[in-house]
Amino acid sequence: MTAPIEVAGGVWVTLTTADRATASTHRDDRRRAAALPEWRAREFLAGRGLLRQLLAAVAPGPAGAEIVPDRRGKPWLHGHPDLGISISHSRGTLAAGVALGRAVGVDVQRPDPAVRASFARRLLGTHAGRLTALPPAVAAEEVAWVWTAQEACVKAAGPGLAGRPWTIDVPPGARSGRWRGYRWRSLRDHSSTPLSCAFDLIADAPDPPTVLPGTPARTSRPTPWKGAR
Repeated sequence: MTAPIEVAGGVWVTLTTADRATASTHRDDRRRAAALPEWRAREFLAGRGLLRQLLAAVAPGPAGAEIVPDRRGKPWLHGHPDLGISISHSRGTLAAGVALGRAVGVDVQRPDPAVRASFARRLLGTHAGRLTALPPAVAAEEVAWVWTAQEACVKAAGPGLAGRPWTIDVPPGARSGRWRGYRWRSLRDHSSTPLSCAFDLIADAPDPPTVLPGTPARTSRPTPWKGAR
């Protein structure tokens, strides 16, 4: 696990790769993983393991609690409704988020070498023209950054894709913004792989992201993102 980043007051994010992840040994996580295909079980346990490591670092008391989905599939810690959690996977890259006293959403994406113009227009709307002068790989990476911010917002809110994340206005190159009652931040100074976090505005802290003492949360240059459809 890389050093946790405090995105805002009480909102923490961490990032790792599958080859460095420690799979969860929690009994309930193992039980849930047993019903999944082998490849999905490995991904599931790695994500749960990363989340539990983050909890142990920033909120150790509930670190062993059962993780349960609500009716829309959003994960929560049983017995700790005031503690927001989120997990994201993208082709060997994992991210997790924890928020004290508020909801949180985290999303990580590994970009493709290029992105279809129709997909870019769907996500960026009137901003899509700003990508035309960029090399294909750079444009695809920028689209991935935009998508992580949009996806993080609907994860924090709860509906996921049903919340139509592509309708959220995120300009290319933006590092932060607001959507409804949520703030989103793209962690461009901390991760070379597109990674964003969103959280509700309760007790919002305007300070820039910080990192706990230790290794900065950087990963190697991203490989193509298969989510660009």
